[in-house]
Amino acid sequence: MWRFLSGLWAGSTWRRAIGITLLVNALSYLWMPMALAMTQIKLSDLSYRDCPPEIAEGAVTSGGVTQSASCYLVVGKANNPSSKTVFDADVYGRIYDADDNIVLQNRSRLGLIEKVPPGTSEFEMRISIPSNLATPLKLKKFKATGFTQKIRQ
Repeated sequence: MWRFLSGLWAGSTWRRAIGITLLVNALSYLWMPMALAMTQIKLSDLSYRDCPPEIAEGAVTSGGVTQSASCYLVVGKANNPSSKTVFDADVYGRIYDADDNIVLQNRSRLGLIEKVPPGTSEFEMRISIPSNLATPLKLKKFKATGFTQKIRQ
């Protein structure tokens, strides 16, 4: 390889440019950390229940207006297809009230699951919604994505 690179270096300017480019690419491949790839987590068996009293207090605020809120725990199963633990998996989905009105209209990211081991595991996530919305809630299009290394501190 060095013979090839020295041959490029001895030639014209464009051959030098190619040689330098090849050398930089080879060195950056060796020294650069691998990119963090996102892992898709499939969520299933979704349901919700009232929060226990110790975590149920809260309010929903928008534009400085405070409303009373209902606290729920979304529960289900998370399937991590990779062989590594996934950290900080962002959960996305839509929640509708009993009248098919979207509950959190401008928000598709609903929360996170801090740790998802390989395989299938159970999860729970707290959500707060305005208390004047009709139940039962409908949970649709839930999914999660995360990383195999801790991102948030």
